[in-house]
Amino acid sequence: MKKMLLALSLSGALLGGSVAWAENAVSEPTPTLEDATVVATGTSSTDSIDVEAKPAPTEPTPAAEEQPKLDTGDTAWILVSTALVLLMTIPGLALFYGGMVRKKNVLSTMAHSFVAAAVVSIVWVALGYSLAFGEGNAFIGNLDKFMLSGITTQALTGTIPEILFVIFQMTFAIITVAIISGSIAERMKFSAFVAFIAIWVVVVYAPITHWVWGGGWLFNDGALDFAGGTVVHINSGVAGLVAAYMLGKRMGLGRESMAPHNLTLTIIGASLIWVGWFGFNGGSALGANGSAAYALVVTQVAAAAAAISWLVTERIVRGKASVLGAVSGAVAGLVVITPAAGYVTVGGALAMGLIGGVVCFWGITALKRLLKADDSLDAFGLHGVGGIVGAILTAFFASDFIMGDKAPANLMTQLWVQIEGVLATIAYSAVCTFIILKVIDLIIGIRVESEDERMGLDLSQHGERVD
Repeated sequence: MKKMLLALSLSGALLGGSVAWAENAVSEPTPTLEDATVVATGTSSTDSIDVEAKPAPTEPTPAAEEQPKLDTGDTAWILVSTALVLLMTIPGLALFYGGMVRKKNVLSTMAHSFVAAAVVSIVWVALGYSLAFGEGNAFIGNLDKFMLSGITTQALTGTIPEILFVIFQMTFAIITVAIISGSIAERMKFSAFVAFIAIWVVVVYAPITHWVWGGGWLFNDGALDFAGGTVVHINSGVAGLVAAYMLGKRMGLGRESMAPHNLTLTIIGASLIWVGWFGFNGGSALGANGSAAYALVVTQVAAAAAAISWLVTERIVRGKASVLGAVSGAVAGLVVITPAAGYVTVGGALAMGLIGGVVCFWGITALKRLLKADDSLDAFGLHGVGGIVGAILTAFFASDFIMGDKAPANLMTQLWVQIEGVLATIAYSAVCTFIILKVIDLIIGIRVESEDERMGLDLSQHGERVD
């Protein structure tokens, strides 16, 4: 309880195998006729015959290092996880966001997620993967794996094919970009969005991925991010907030109804996201093992706890517990547990979920009003705030029961490393996102014309509409 209270207060304040060695046996020389004579007579024949000297014992030599081997069970699980994570974006996030906008913008909003899957896939295999997971330096990878150069069918990452690891990580990049679209819904040019995500994956997403997972400086500092609290959620949430500021508020905000046109789509989308998150967190164990299974359990517990705490909070504040609140709370819990899924117990997940539901509710209400940004579908309030809370709470709830001797030895040291990662991600993502959008705005513009916005982006950007 003390940990929970301390963690809650700090979160609020801030937002505010081994190699084996074998010895070679030393072989004894075969007995000779002269040796037998000595034994029989007690005399030596060295006066007439030179006895060969025994070979000196050799030093132990290390055995060849055991090469990693393909594990078919691990491979099968990551194949399934890859499909699950892609399912989170198409159709999961597309439906989740599509149901929350006005009817005249539903196709354009869903198109953001769909096109993200297409654009990021190409950019990732061409350049993104190499920059994220190439050797490089502490800040960015090199280009040795440009266009997946040198990655054969036999190449392994741990016990799975490296080519499978490539596409598994690709799905993370896809959903990160798609999350940003929640902040810019109903007013950004489609062409500007495509240009933005193509550049952003290379300039922002790949370097931060390298910092945390690719052997970069946060990895070496010991930052704990099991499945993407910083890489995916803080990164996308902050980028979305910056984009919302640069685009400005939607026309008629505060004067016209911006009510969701079809919450049925949103509920279906949120349900697919919840199921897909098992691949997101469970797959990040990179194996079919106990770590993956435990990640699934804590993911489920945190999502459920956050949904409940959100509903209770909403009932107290607004007098009613909404269905949109339930699905938003579940997503908040999934976000909060993401960095900690491989490190915490069920009790830790329960506490993180309960805290996350309350803090993210505050993020999309009071904090949103304070920031005065039109974060259309609350990408920052859910993913940015939830990611920050999750990253911080990971330091408090990381457990040696799960991590063994890899658990943090000192709470305050680990807490600082987690805060360091949060601040670095916020700063880098915000600055780079601003620069990218500014350049695109100077070249082609980022916001649609007023008449196009009134008409709706489905017609003005795509020439289609939902009747």
